[in-house]
Amino acid sequence: MVFESLSEKLQNALGKLKGKGKLSEKDVDVAMREVRLALLEADVNFKVVKDFIKKVKERAIGYEVMESLTPGQQVIKIVNEELTNLMGEKEAKLNFASTPPTVILMCGLQGAGKTTTTGKLAFNLKKQNKRPLLVACDVYRPAAIKQLEVVGEKVNVPVFSMGDKINPVDIAKAALEHGKRNGNDVIIVDTAGRLHIDEELMDEIRNIHDAVNPNEVLLVLDAMTGQDAVNVAETFNEKLGITGVILTKLDGDARGGAALSIRAVTEKPIKFAGMGEKFDQLEPFHPDRMASRILGMGDVLSLIEKAQASIDAKKAMELEQKIRNQEFSFDDFLDQLEQMKSLGPIDQLIGMIPGMNSKALKGLDVNEKDINRIKAIIQSMTKKERDNPDIIDSSRRKRIAQGSGTSVQEVNKILKQFKETKKMMKRFTDMEKTMKKKGKFGFPFF
Repeated sequence: MVFESLSEKLQNALGKLKGKGKLSEKDVDVAMREVRLALLEADVNFKVVKDFIKKVKERAIGYEVMESLTPGQQVIKIVNEELTNLMGEKEAKLNFASTPPTVILMCGLQGAGKTTTTGKLAFNLKKQNKRPLLVACDVYRPAAIKQLEVVGEKVNVPVFSMGDKINPVDIAKAALEHGKRNGNDVIIVDTAGRLHIDEELMDEIRNIHDAVNPNEVLLVLDAMTGQDAVNVAETFNEKLGITGVILTKLDGDARGGAALSIRAVTEKPIKFAGMGEKFDQLEPFHPDRMASRILGMGDVLSLIEKAQASIDAKKAMELEQKIRNQEFSFDDFLDQLEQMKSLGPIDQLIGMIPGMNSKALKGLDVNEKDINRIKAIIQSMTKKERDNPDIIDSSRRKRIAQGSGTSVQEVNKILKQFKETKKMMKRFTDMEKTMKKKGKFGFPFF
């Protein structure tokens, strides 16, 4: 879950204010001390923390809060608003050229995941019906060009390369001409990373910048490095003039310092966040949604967007009809499992549901292996058995267990769960029929 430790501490600190009918200045002071400590432990820049606490406190001890019927909730609302402001208020979208191609210059230190992120960005743009071209300008790191070519192949995006003996500035210029000739409307230049910031690196990127005049200069940063990431962003911004940041590994054990400090320190927005290793796990960064998730308020909009992008609407309608007619089979169950997998890791999904904080996730272990085991059991059934599980007797159960490499107990468990699911669905459809008879509105299931 995103910023699990920070999220838990902030929710605990602010939760103590919820039940109070009246708030004193001392109550606010105590809560703000805990909030301050939580932010500092999350490696948020100390100047940013100081300003943040000052703003929240000034608003929290104002008349509209102290005289409110729900002062605790008002303080939480203020913290949510100030967290959103801290991270940039609203989504910062890519700046596309009025006349294509749009040129995006990617930069960053080695190890931040720049080349993979370049591929993810290309994948994201392809979904928007763009025709991106990846450009291999890292001529120093062994196998860097090959890595970009592999990435390009995986996301089905062409890669422009001239080998590792040509000056990167000349490669960038040639790529721009190649892109114009071949109708590529976005050209993404993958530049060389370094283990640390040095003048040679900066001079080279500046020369590439001057040669191709990019519309975007995106700095790729590892969110897990905390305050170090902010220092890197500050330096790159001073030397190069970045237009935005992409934070990688935000799904890992990131303390939150980078995401909460970068905008305030550099005045440059976070444009995307890497939420996993797969190429479709680069998400636009929404400050308001991120603030809500940190405070345990969920992120319903992102959850809906994920569902809309991943779930087949026609199949959903067909499934609803099957449920109404009591025709739900193991094939439909398998189809639902596949759609659930496409939504992403279960802990990330639950983190988007309001009220589901990190404590609710403790001990939750729904992983790929569990889903694959269920799939193997269902796929080891015959078509007749999937349509009518009641015919699966003890000998059939043994055969299914052997075919799926599982045990009879596991097969029994899946059959029992499926039976309970069908019973529950029948209760829902019966309830809906009753409500319609009484003249009340029916309700959809999906």
